[in-house]
Amino acid sequence: MALFSDIKTFFDLKNRLCGFVILCIFSSFSLNAAPILILGDSLSASYGMPENEGWVQLLRAKMPEHTLINGSVSGETSAGGLRRLPALLESTQPKVLLVELGGNDGLRGFPPKQLKTNLSNIIKLAKDQQVTILLSEIMVPPNYGPRYAAQIANVYKELAQEHNITLMPFFMETIVIDSTLMQRDGIHPNAAAQPQIADFMLPWFLQAL
Repeated sequence: MALFSDIKTFFDLKNRLCGFVILCIFSSFSLNAAPILILGDSLSASYGMPENEGWVQLLRAKMPEHTLINGSVSGETSAGGLRRLPALLESTQPKVLLVELGGNDGLRGFPPKQLKTNLSNIIKLAKDQQVTILLSEIMVPPNYGPRYAAQIANVYKELAQEHNITLMPFFMETIVIDSTLMQRDGIHPNAAAQPQIADFMLPWFLQAL
């Protein structure tokens, strides 16, 4: 009886161990297969350079186990991103969404209230699909005046608090002051800046995953 008991215990432990290994494999596969969707404007759409030189493509090389889907469009506003998001969520089913929108709203002088409404609706759509959200801060050029710039900045802080999501610092903050990293228009980062942006983004995405 003792021998039988030992054999039975052995196989019970073996079966449990196999089950644990299988669970770990599937858990790892599920994590590694998790798509990341980037909903942005020209700052994320490789404006002014080949797509393979942009920070999204460089980040793909740093995260080969994950799928990065670049849903960014040059000139995109928060309203445009909101219109496109439902189809993107359905087709890509992301685990993480980076929202990098609002720069063009600011450059066009759109009301901060309108920007906040659009971004809030974007966040709600993603949350309804159980998507983890990274919201990138956006800053407008100083010639728009300190009052308007402060109102735009407050939109992102308020959204992060109200929706309990991660607010990511504006990745252009240290780049825009270095002319060697900027294109001639003084608005868009050049190819030399892209590795720096990819390095900035990496820990935020890993944390979100």
